[in-house]
Amino acid sequence: MTKGIVCFLVVVISQNSWSQSQERTLINGKITANTNDLEGVYVVNSQTETMTTTDASGAFSILAKPDDVLVFSSIQFKENRVSLTCDNFTDLNFTVKMNLVMHQLQEVIVKRYDNINAVSLGIVPAGQKTYTEAERKLHTASDLNATASATGMVGGSISADPLFNFFSGRTAMLKKEVEVEKKEFFMRLLEKMFTLEHFVERLKIPAEYVKGFEYYAVENKQFTNILNSKNKTSTEFLLGELAVKYKEMIASEVK
Repeated sequence: MTKGIVCFLVVVISQNSWSQSQERTLINGKITANTNDLEGVYVVNSQTETMTTTDASGAFSILAKPDDVLVFSSIQFKENRVSLTCDNFTDLNFTVKMNLVMHQLQEVIVKRYDNINAVSLGIVPAGQKTYTEAERKLHTASDLNATASATGMVGGSISADPLFNFFSGRTAMLKKEVEVEKKEFFMRLLEKMFTLEHFVERLKIPAEYVKGFEYYAVENKQFTNILNSKNKTSTEFLLGELAVKYKEMIASEVK
């Protein structure tokens, strides 16, 4: 009896030590849901930020170890988080149940909105000219000391240009230019990171709405912070969440 208890404790301690010290190995699994559309679901190891996607049958493989948390997410499914155990690595039938999003769009009627652009979305004022070196212009227009130094009037009379710029609204206009310049930068970064096919085929956004979705995404402060970090996994993850909300906006406009 005592010998059996000792053996049991050795096995338990060995298992705990194994789970804490082992290297990550490939775990195979499969998602199940009340739909046959199981392909393209993101599977992210939240500890390592490695990512894979499911195939047409819902199967996936990813490097992990016990106590890692796998995050399952897709446009058509609710997010599901699974904390791995030792048994999951030996289970030949390791499956994860996914639940469909209740407001999933069964059909999207594509309607052209040629007027969706930077002006209509309020990002760029109507008739606004795009400038380069916007931040330099704003600094020059609003900095009294810079203007005084440029005119050689330090210690004496200074130019009234900055005050005139302020009251005439030119300073406000230049501030808007800086914001536009930032958004244009994020737009270029987004388009460099993801192809048109990614938006259409993976995120299921109609081609006519892709440009509008890009404007919508770069308006999100949290998204631009992640986008600017160049972390493609996190960027792609949040982009999928924004796509769901944007498609809901499209659906409400079509009705």
